[in-house]
Amino acid sequence: MVEAPQTEEGWFALHDFRSIDWDAWRDAPERERRRAIEEGEAFLKHRELVADAEEGDSGLFSVLGHKADLLFVHFRPSLDDLSSIERRFEDTALAAFTERTTSYVSVTEVSGYVSDAYFEEGPEEVDAGLRRYIEGKLTPEIPDDEYVCFYPMSKRRGEEYNWYDLDFEDRADLMAGHGEVGKEYAGKIKQVIASSVGFDSHEWGVTLFGSDPTDIKDIVYEMRFDPASSRYGEFGDFYIGRRFPPADLGAYLAGETVPTGEEGGHGEGGHHGEGGHHGESGHHGDDGHGSHGEGHDHAGAGGGSASGDHPHGEEDAGGEGDHPHAGDEGDGGGVSDEEIRGELADLDIYAGKPHGEDVYATVLYSEADVDELFDEVEGLRGNFDHYGTHVKTAVYEGRHTDRAAVVSIWDTASAAETAAGFLSELPEVVARAGEESGFGTMGMFYTVKPDYREEFGDTFDEVGDILAEMNGHVETDLMSNVEDENDMFIASQWEAKEDAMTFFGSDEFRETVEWGREVLADRPRHVFLA
Repeated sequence: MVEAPQTEEGWFALHDFRSIDWDAWRDAPERERRRAIEEGEAFLKHRELVADAEEGDSGLFSVLGHKADLLFVHFRPSLDDLSSIERRFEDTALAAFTERTTSYVSVTEVSGYVSDAYFEEGPEEVDAGLRRYIEGKLTPEIPDDEYVCFYPMSKRRGEEYNWYDLDFEDRADLMAGHGEVGKEYAGKIKQVIASSVGFDSHEWGVTLFGSDPTDIKDIVYEMRFDPASSRYGEFGDFYIGRRFPPADLGAYLAGETVPTGEEGGHGEGGHHGEGGHHGESGHHGDDGHGSHGEGHDHAGAGGGSASGDHPHGEEDAGGEGDHPHAGDEGDGGGVSDEEIRGELADLDIYAGKPHGEDVYATVLYSEADVDELFDEVEGLRGNFDHYGTHVKTAVYEGRHTDRAAVVSIWDTASAAETAAGFLSELPEVVARAGEESGFGTMGMFYTVKPDYREEFGDTFDEVGDILAEMNGHVETDLMSNVEDENDMFIASQWEAKEDAMTFFGSDEFRETVEWGREVLADRPRHVFLA
């Protein structure tokens, strides 16, 4: 019997293709269409925020041609997670205007073609770059603002050419040659190959992402001339589309071009750190994988928590976390970021960037060596900088604690949440701001004029003495950016909103704010981190 390569599985994948009943949509009353858009947007937004599982990813795409109108792509750790997503969508008002034209179920996979040592010696024994590459294959992220091509494929079992009659070495050689073609598209094409053996009609589902659709055409065209495809490849239907954010669902249904590029556009749909999505080599083969390329910079899972997941907010589904009319609520007793910012503004306290634009921050604490931590963060920051929603990411050392803080600030809440998934993989992460108290953490960011830096620290110590005596105060620390000692971060943890607001409305804090207007080099940012 011919040797079958070893495999390891990662996330399960669902490609859900939907057509719109346009006649029913046009005939529906305005209130029904509005409800469908609201519930559809809320459902899809929470899928992209991964509010239904500990990890995974989702994306929404328009599809060209008669075969479908929309494509929902979901990656989750288990088939049960995908089953839940299917059923929850059917409970939205949008579902009544759609019909599933087809779907595809698969699971991400790596095999012995990638690395024998990975299977024979264990993941910890292989090169770190290869290990991250494999992790990225098993837990893929969906790129933002990209075209998508999906098609199923199998390996031929014909009388003249039968892939499964070849021995391992011959198949490995063919896959290596196949991968050489794929290397020419490093930086242009990102691929996700998932096995559907025993799950669906073909043996693999292939998903290609690229910012230029002609690159997708070119790589498929060139692969057709490679023996791994010309002799042994068999393909199903091809689908082509474009990603757009859930916030553009109404625009899509109105016939507008999506993504619209307007504020609240793709940033709503989540940020995905590039982390090696580009620069991969290879294409598809027996397990869909060519030889590994020059490194997947970082593997991680976006993920966030939400209170419940049901589109109508029934109690048995866990509350209002996915209700189309619910706010973006954290765990602070149903308090939204917008509420907190509004109350800070009422108190005449700076909140947000200059001119009042909101920012969102993710903060994680680590007990790792600061230099080691900074090296890791610097690599991630290079990837984050590719995205227009990224404001800054930095490492801060504590004044009164031994741990460091990794702070990542973004223009959108979903981008900050997704970045948290990547940051959570940093060494010796011990907590995330907002998890250590009943209400949450106020993050205060200050750039101090150099001449006032020491005075600023002394003033903080005086305020800290006041905080220590206040009800509901958990911990407050002043931290300095390891790259710029004048860049300060104050993380203040509280048990209840009322306790925090008592402090922020106090004369002591008001006096500090007034003093800060003179000693700060820039307008501060205050963000709620629960």
